[in-house]
Amino acid sequence: MPVFWLSLLDISFPNPALANAQGILAVGGDLSPERLIEAYTRGIFPWYNPGDEILWWSPDPRFVLFPDELKVSKSMRPYFNQKKFEVTYDTDFRSVITHCQQSDYSSRGGGTWITSEMLEAYCTLHEMGIAHSVEVWQGKALVGGLYGIYLGKVFFGESMFADVSNASKFGFITLVRDLAEIGCQLIDCQQETTHLASLGARAIPRREFLSLMQKNEACIDTGKDWNLKR
Repeated sequence: MPVFWLSLLDISFPNPALANAQGILAVGGDLSPERLIEAYTRGIFPWYNPGDEILWWSPDPRFVLFPDELKVSKSMRPYFNQKKFEVTYDTDFRSVITHCQQSDYSSRGGGTWITSEMLEAYCTLHEMGIAHSVEVWQGKALVGGLYGIYLGKVFFGESMFADVSNASKFGFITLVRDLAEIGCQLIDCQQETTHLASLGARAIPRREFLSLMQKNEACIDTGKDWNLKR
């Protein structure tokens, strides 16, 4: 399959089913709020290295978690029974994404996919009520968290960090449980990790994922879908 070049004058995307074998659909464009909303609505996400053109992805298979398939290990149960952490939503989005950026940088030995341009783009989406953060606290210290996009009934997870063991896992489990309460039908994890697999995430064919995206599009009320409070 060819890789498509995007115009700065047109926010539309080619059919995400046309992505190549590596999952790359298109190159170029920008990170404007309008284009990002269009991308996520269609199940497409940006991921690229600093200094490179923006790459837009639609991988096959897609790694997802259905909320009713969440797995909580026995080792995690004491954390909840003893309330070892406190979780909040949208208390400090910029701090969460900055921690994710720094965590990614250190773990990869000198590079991060969360560029300053991307950080600012998602902060703008947060101000619009579309991007959301999960903060995990130990006392007054921010020790873990994650952020992502919520559209319709789908949460598109982007990145997470943990400065204390199991903090991000605690936040993720709490988020999934709370999302299930408001009717969320899917958490998009994008690509497989052992961490998320241990929590019940699994791979599904791209065609199935895109079918779910088409159904979800009818549920989207941009900026008004999220009503989680803690």
